[in-house]
Amino acid sequence: MTVTPIDLFASFIRLHQDGQVHAEQPVFDPGWDGWQLMAFHVETDADVHADYWEVHPDAEELVSCLTGGIRLYLRPEQPEEEEEEIRLAAGKAVIVPRGRWHRIELDAPGDIVSITLPRCSRLEKRTESDARASAPDPVGALDRPPVSEH
Repeated sequence: MTVTPIDLFASFIRLHQDGQVHAEQPVFDPGWDGWQLMAFHVETDADVHADYWEVHPDAEELVSCLTGGIRLYLRPEQPEEEEEEIRLAAGKAVIVPRGRWHRIELDAPGDIVSITLPRCSRLEKRTESDARASAPDPVGALDRPPVSEH
């Protein structure tokens, strides 16, 4: 077997049940039944699909910020709850619980690594009501009574 360097930013690393490890084309496959390591260089929120929620129902996910900075958001589990924000600086990681919807936004460009079991994973577009619920209250607008149209 020839041992060669792997460009982690140009490959997904698939960990097979039989102990083999392969570098493959970076295509996320929710039908894949093995663990997958993914490395990304990110410069904008679009690079981390910040406008989509993501869920992995069959496994937890390790998300690690190697360089730069990210904010990982956990979707509220109840309608009256707010998004939970977790800030990760360079060298920090978090384990997203199995089945928990989450998304990422950038604080600074950098490099991210994640490891999960992609089987049955899904994306869901973030709605306007999601965005409004997580937006900061502009100058106490939520504390003021509604304006009457009379």
